[in-house]
Amino acid sequence: MNVPIARTSLLETEIQSVLEPLRTGWLVQGPKVREFEEKWSAFTGAEHSIAVTSCTTALHLSLAALGFGPGDEAIVPAFTWIATANVVEHLGGTVVFCDIDLATFNLDVSQLERLVTPRTRAILPVHLFGLSADMSAILAFAAKHKLAVVEDAACGFGARYKGRHVGTLGDTGCFSFHPRKAITTGEGGMITTNDAALAEKLRRLRDHGAAMSDLQRHLGARPYLLADHPDAGYNQRMTDLQAALGSAQMDRAQQIISERQRLAAVYDGAFEDLGWLRTAAKLEGYEHGYQSYPCLFQPEPVNMSSVLRVNAMRNEWMDKLQQRGISTRPATHAVHMLSYYREKYGLSPEDFPCAYVANHCSISLPLFHGMTEAEQAYVIDVVAEGFQ
Repeated sequence: MNVPIARTSLLETEIQSVLEPLRTGWLVQGPKVREFEEKWSAFTGAEHSIAVTSCTTALHLSLAALGFGPGDEAIVPAFTWIATANVVEHLGGTVVFCDIDLATFNLDVSQLERLVTPRTRAILPVHLFGLSADMSAILAFAAKHKLAVVEDAACGFGARYKGRHVGTLGDTGCFSFHPRKAITTGEGGMITTNDAALAEKLRRLRDHGAAMSDLQRHLGARPYLLADHPDAGYNQRMTDLQAALGSAQMDRAQQIISERQRLAAVYDGAFEDLGWLRTAAKLEGYEHGYQSYPCLFQPEPVNMSSVLRVNAMRNEWMDKLQQRGISTRPATHAVHMLSYYREKYGLSPEDFPCAYVANHCSISLPLFHGMTEAEQAYVIDVVAEGFQ
């Protein structure tokens, strides 16, 4: 049996949804984008949702709209996808890495105070793998230092913190629709915010800075008049082809999340006695969305003296799983260890030890909606055989 790390599972009605904009001829940002945004707001509880080309552009637009620019600093977790840091670089800012808490893989809030300087302007907490960051502590920290909070909720669909959907707690939330995510449009992203003025600026910035979208102009009394452009914006608009697919999936949004949570619960029960494989944290007041199923491989206590040895054992085990038809991945990467950031900022792996350990010893097992009982049972059986 072959079990992929993820697989896109679409209903026939969702596949057919893409034909509607093809038939109407409205392919660019238009009525389907508006429909998708409305459904996203209804599900998350956000006042405003703004569809864009990717989560990366969502992060970029959020920082730009909040006035982040050259010389400013932003605090970013050291263990995340590189895009979280890249957007800071794109705007001429300086990335200030913060180590993570290995129990959650999320930003370690106890280390934030020592990272603040007079140039700190923003913090980008990441809700990694579908588990919310500690937002109460982060929001209190941000308020104290007057920082913008841009939530990287790329993996956050279905994740809730104290009853609120992630992405609705900071200034903005940024979501991804990459094929490994619960809702996919191939590529695509969404920004959420409860600030009406900020939402309006984000809508302009995604559309070349235009004061009025093509759809608004088309539906208005004088569709032949071009819009003013108050901002020097970008072309980061989602197409109606993508939005039609996303909108159709939103009709079963809770079903998708519930299925992922059920699959994770089965894994949890099967692996609870495996001392060498630590599964995702369960915290009171947090609802995990399970974009993926990250674990920490720990056949022995993992520290600076053992990390390379454990890493070699993990890689060997991943090879064996691959040979048995089970696809795995490191949970994600430690950005401070990647060439660009390592060389630009003169960083060493040991500078952020928990991110270093997570980089070398984490492993994500297959989890996706549409996963069959037989596929999951096979993964469980092979994992239970151990890593020797």
